[in-house]
Amino acid sequence: MQLVMAMLSGLVFGLGLIVSGMTDPSKVIGFLDLGGKWDPSLAFVMGGAILVGIFAFRYAATRQQAILGGAMSPAPARSIDRRLVFGALVFGVGWGLAGYCPGPAVASLATGGSKPLIFTLAMLAGMGIFEIQDRYSRSSRDDD
Repeated sequence: MQLVMAMLSGLVFGLGLIVSGMTDPSKVIGFLDLGGKWDPSLAFVMGGAILVGIFAFRYAATRQQAILGGAMSPAPARSIDRRLVFGALVFGVGWGLAGYCPGPAVASLATGGSKPLIFTLAMLAGMGIFEIQDRYSRSSRDDD
């Protein structure tokens, strides 16, 4: 049942990205172009997501168990550090240059276009490089 719900949630999420225009890089870049022809329509998409999220997270905080019976564990509180800031900057620059972020890129793979495929492959390569680098730096710190 959890797999079915995960698949349905992913399908609804992907359809929402498509309907909202988040899978269209030119629309996303237009939203990010504050100094040129700014397209504010995606602000309504983000506002709607924040509004739904506020109620969903408040409801989840009152529960001891997930609706499908799984454990509810809150995300660990973490401080804002250099890695987080640098990662956010890299993510933002990539989003602004390509017009894709991970969710819309994966949803756009259904179009069969080469741009979302290239972006997704580059994203996966970057994730792999990060994992290798992170393991290396952890093992270097452990050796000290």
